[in-house]
Amino acid sequence: MRRIARVAAAVLAVVVAAWLLWPKKKDQGNARFFDDQTYYFEAIRVLTDTGPAGGDTAEAAEAISHIKAGDADSWYTAWNAEGDRVSTLAAAIQDRFSRGDALLRAHTYYRSAEFFLDPHDPRRPGSWQKNVGAFYSALDALGVRYERINVPYGQHHLNAVYYPGPAGTEAKPLIIAVNGYDGTMEELYPQLVVAAYRRGYSVLTYEGPGQGSVLREQGLTMTPEWEKPTLTAHAEPSHTVIIGVSLGGYFAPRAAAFEPRIDGVIAFDEYFDAYAVAARHVPGFVFTLHRHHLDGLLNFLAERNENPGSKWAQQNGMWTLGQTDRISVLDAFKPYNLAPVAGQIRGDVLILAGAEDHFVPLEQVEAFKRSLTHARSVTAVVYDRASGGAEHCQVGAPSLWQATVFDWLAAKFGAGSSAGTGSAAPGASAAAPL
Repeated sequence: MRRIARVAAAVLAVVVAAWLLWPKKKDQGNARFFDDQTYYFEAIRVLTDTGPAGGDTAEAAEAISHIKAGDADSWYTAWNAEGDRVSTLAAAIQDRFSRGDALLRAHTYYRSAEFFLDPHDPRRPGSWQKNVGAFYSALDALGVRYERINVPYGQHHLNAVYYPGPAGTEAKPLIIAVNGYDGTMEELYPQLVVAAYRRGYSVLTYEGPGQGSVLREQGLTMTPEWEKPTLTAHAEPSHTVIIGVSLGGYFAPRAAAFEPRIDGVIAFDEYFDAYAVAARHVPGFVFTLHRHHLDGLLNFLAERNENPGSKWAQQNGMWTLGQTDRISVLDAFKPYNLAPVAGQIRGDVLILAGAEDHFVPLEQVEAFKRSLTHARSVTAVVYDRASGGAEHCQVGAPSLWQATVFDWLAAKFGAGSSAGTGSAAPGASAAAPL
């Protein structure tokens, strides 16, 4: 019996020693919410956009905890519920600044909620209305000065929002801002307008064909000839600088190539060849089958592709580009190439890029630079992982790219400068086609 007790004690001692000495898994931090790149990117985008509205990361993280990557319904349900919760909270807040911040966060949650839904999902229109309604209610609560503008565009109209800067803004360039493949005009407020106003700039944001309410309410799809829907404001600034976000990195330089009144252009990030971007991760056999006119088979296979990023890109492409099938989206991007027109840009150019951009290959930076044969100056900045800006459009690192942009603006168009190449005539409408 004693022998058994001694053996048991020895075994117990070994177990305890093993437990104490066995290497334990470290509680290592993880920079990603999801393994899937598309869901991770969009989650970080939400956190970035809520920054100017208090950046309540805990409420955003709570929503994220209810999401399964690849499940568009769980994404919509989580962000829509968070938007509703914060909207209800805002309605009970007396302090107008706190109420405005809450509404701005609700706007971001509603904007994100519909992101992965099929373009024809019946939940989209309601989500869009809540998104836009919360946004302008937020601006009103915060006392933000702004002017909403409709501009005739053929038989339709484009939309713009002009944010006048503080006293002295007339000595600085007017910043014209346009979003890209999926961003909205309203999203440009937390992305850019807040930071620009703090530094004394006026900003004109606008949405063109294939964007925002122009797409949703009028059915206008994108055009590669972006010089046609580009706008300017009524006040005569010392200079005019246009900044394009994401696919706007194609739109803005394209507009500048045809409009000499644009003194500077910022590609945030660069988007030199949209077809190369769209084709970047497409398997080689797809092009072989496409050349042999087997698009029916390709569409059959594409419809069964469950990769979240590919599925979203195909659906969004059909919607924004006005295509009827997934494979035609690739060909629709072919005209979105700056190579034929970049040599016409005469102003200053700033090119931003992320070293690990999962959309735009880094080699497009050099291709863009080489094509700018007549630009007054060309500056390119590539952000690495250590800087926090390696992602597409430096998502998650707004202060990083803003520091670059506003230093560049000051260097090229100092606050006291007044010798520009021209802008909209005084007395013109609040916004008009360039």
